Amino acid sequence: NLKLSSPKWDLLKFQVREALEEYDYFEASFDQLLELQRPFLKALKQLIDLPFQIKQLANPFVPMLGLYQDCMRAYPLMMHIFKSLAPFTLLALGLEKTILRMILESFSLEKYMDELVDSTNNHLRAMKYGRINTSELTHGVPAHCDHTTMTLLCQLNEVQKVNFVLLQVWLNGQLTVVYHRMMMKGNETSYSIRVFASPREGYLVKVPKELVDDKNPMLFKPFDLEEVLKFYYLQTVQVATKSTIKAYCNV
Repeated sequence: NLKLSSPKWDLLKFQVREALEEYDYFEASFDQLLELQRPFLKALKQLIDLPFQIKQLANPFVPMLGLYQDCMRAYPLMMHIFKSLAPFTLLALGLEKTILRMILESFSLEKYMDELVDSTNNHLRAMKYGRINTSELTHGVPAHCDHTTMTLLCQLNEVQKVNFVLLQVWLNGQLTVVYHRMMMKGNETSYSIRVFASPREGYLVKVPKELVDDKNPMLFKPFDLEEVLKFYYLQTVQVATKSTIKAYCNV
């Protein structure tokens, strides 16, 4: 029920900006998305938990092979996933666009909304983190920075977490980028869905002219994310730097 330009909208967009400037992420409680992600995650859990021997039968490089011989047995599960996927994805992408508009408006850069949306690729990833059988906090995911404009993290029975990296570059360093990690403890397996938004190949990410002047020089040169990723996957670079984006495109 949030309406553009309403007092509630204006208050929330500056709260979003404040959270990003200080922490690089925030938690978003979106009841409709939470209701849809529960059945979706449960169906994905069944798929992820298929025995390894079954997964080995899949050959994505040869059409009509892989698990085709077991398609009727897998059909109910796959249909359940597909039926859950469409409404979940539509709501997740809608939330992503709402957040992006809030951020752009808070910097008076809303005129770039259509350009950023049109130049974005989205992909969804289901993830499983195994039991660690310890009461001590330990790494579930090593410390890292996502190479995305926006990442929406959805975990079973939890609110959505949203963080950003490339927007820090696009906004000429006005947002904080946190080198983050996932910590776990206990003996429960964790499942999550991540919805990533990234610039499409060939799109040049560059700082808007409105953010550059004599007092605020350009901090990052324009870059194509695909070239940044090639740079990142050099093993020496992964060891040598925490912020691949900064290492690649600092002026």
